[in-house]
Amino acid sequence: MSQQDDQHIPRIIGEYSSDKKGPLLFVTAGIHGNEPSGVKALEEVFKQLKKTKPEIEGKLVGVSGNHKALNQNKRYIDEDLNRVWTKENIEQKKAETHEQKEMWEIIGILNQYPEEEYTKRYFLDCHTTSSPSLPYISVQVVNDNDEWAHKFPTYIIRGFSDIITGDIDHYLSRIGITGFVFEAGQHEDETSVENHEGVIWLALKEACQLDLSKIKTYPECVNRFAEKNAPEQKTFELIHRHGLEDSDIFEMEPGYENFQKIEKGELLAKQNGNEVRSEWDARIFMPLYQSQGNDGFFVIEEVE
Repeated sequence: MSQQDDQHIPRIIGEYSSDKKGPLLFVTAGIHGNEPSGVKALEEVFKQLKKTKPEIEGKLVGVSGNHKALNQNKRYIDEDLNRVWTKENIEQKKAETHEQKEMWEIIGILNQYPEEEYTKRYFLDCHTTSSPSLPYISVQVVNDNDEWAHKFPTYIIRGFSDIITGDIDHYLSRIGITGFVFEAGQHEDETSVENHEGVIWLALKEACQLDLSKIKTYPECVNRFAEKNAPEQKTFELIHRHGLEDSDIFEMEPGYENFQKIEKGELLAKQNGNEVRSEWDARIFMPLYQSQGNDGFFVIEEVE
């Protein structure tokens, strides 16, 4: 994408259907404006769908999240768009900040695809991470979200989105839509676009009965994610959050990556001059290596 294109990401990236009854697949990308890979993946998916015109059941809709922030390549304008979807903001119809206004625009678009017109509604929220990471799904265990997430070949984390309030997947789950957040890898990494594209194609196959072999770029469009980049499916649950106060001086020990195994007694970080050691034989998740943030790290454990 040229810089020119970046300036004009539309709100509705695309829409595709074969006018057959079926589910809605509602894909959001760029809820954080510095995470454009989901947008690029959607553009590629719609390009291929237009080219080959395969039959699907239901409809695919791709929507850009923080529209203004995406066009400026900023994470957000006034506040994090992935924290404004609280019950309070929705009930009070708050539209005071830029992000609250964007939220209402996205809700307005979703309302154009009401539940009664589809056999089911699915969502997929596309994100990337600031540091390198294997691709993973973050799923809230409500509705049939967990069962749906297990149709996709990568790591699955349960419970992470439960500790964050006001994210879009909470809102979409609350109103009865089935889905999950997909973290494709590091913001600027080319494989993040491949992973987002692959997961969208697989969702179209699972939800809308798309025959993937009809797509000209098949099997690469899926295999770059499913075979090459994604780890074998494992399910993890969050067992600990190491929270920080604003006044804390916190420094992770160098070299930790998402999903790295840790052992009981291992030195993980220093906080206010004291050692922070692991109490678990488990894995570390989202270690903090930037100056901002109130989450030092999380600990996750594999479950059957």
